[in-house]
Amino acid sequence: MMKTRFGGAALAGSLAWVVFLAGLLAGNVLGQSKPRARDLGIPFEGTPGPLNAITDVDGVLVGHRTLIRGEGSLEIGKGPVRTGVTAILPVGRSYRPVFAAWSALNGNGEMTGTTWIEESGFLEEPILLTNTHSVGAAHEASIAWRMARKYHDSETGYDWAALPVVAETWDGRLNDIHGFHVRREDVFAALDDARTGAVPEGNVGGGTGMVCFRFKGGIGTASRRLDDSLTVGVLVQANFGVRQDLLIAGVPVGRDLNDLLPVMNSLSPVGEGNSMIGIVATDAPLLPHQLKRLAKRVSLGMARVGGLGRNSSGDIFLAFSTARKQEGEAEGVSNVRMLSNDRIDAFLEATVQATEEAIVNALVAAETMSGINNNVVYSLPQERLRQLLRKHHRLVEK
Repeated sequence: MMKTRFGGAALAGSLAWVVFLAGLLAGNVLGQSKPRARDLGIPFEGTPGPLNAITDVDGVLVGHRTLIRGEGSLEIGKGPVRTGVTAILPVGRSYRPVFAAWSALNGNGEMTGTTWIEESGFLEEPILLTNTHSVGAAHEASIAWRMARKYHDSETGYDWAALPVVAETWDGRLNDIHGFHVRREDVFAALDDARTGAVPEGNVGGGTGMVCFRFKGGIGTASRRLDDSLTVGVLVQANFGVRQDLLIAGVPVGRDLNDLLPVMNSLSPVGEGNSMIGIVATDAPLLPHQLKRLAKRVSLGMARVGGLGRNSSGDIFLAFSTARKQEGEAEGVSNVRMLSNDRIDAFLEATVQATEEAIVNALVAAETMSGINNNVVYSLPQERLRQLLRKHHRLVEK
């Protein structure tokens, strides 16, 4: 699912790059999956779906385009490049509007298309996640892709309009963000590569250059299967948090893991993350006002790992339901099913649980990365984390 563009002859000169490339080869070329949070013995509440991913919701497809090339000093327009695009197709490769809603914890960020989602109650678009300064390129490419791939069922081919959904977080600590390196072909690649099955996490797609609690962050996903065989899945692009606030399984591990801080040779030495995008999918028959309740609960999952929605944070969330509406007998009238509000607590809880785990999955999957001006962001030290959880009797021993 992951495609990578490499460039620059000096790539192998850095230990960080050797570690990164070794993980890339092991996880993708050889077909071996990297450990996830549960594999380390981190306890979570709730029952995951078979893949423990947003793709456990039938019909949801995810694809990545990962752009990594160059090393050393920043040359705007040339690199180094550490960025990409993640695409989510809510109901496959053809046009079918689904009920949706969005919410923001803190609005220092962007998710395009939300005005129409709020007004109509429908999501009619693929969802794209990228970096802050590539929103425009992804927006244009989304329209071009739909035209080229005949996404819309249109007799004439041009009698439709699009309001693309593109969300962003800022990867300028590691990436030449002013260089506009995400191009139309990269968005096409992410959309064309979208598929069901396991979702690569960490330094992939839109999450390639992201930082979370001053460790390497990126893409993470998780799901919850409810008693009635309905599913809630969450995918996050995690780029937020202060180290001292980091909680895992309720343990304030960030206070003890107070070294391995980012090396910032050209930016603020703080190197904090500044945003999270959260996408919630479910096959439950929920209407837009109910989906807004799910979207709001993403912030609670974020809080369970120590996210506070600080001033510079763009924490924006979208929830959609893949359940089909039933056409009525009268022309222009549709019959819809709605889950009773008396049953919705389980879905709210599942959203919180899956969001928490998705963020930790992003941290566990992400690998140490060097970027512009030899800035380095280190990965979460997994064995030290296990020791801390064991000390607090929160480790599930394998």
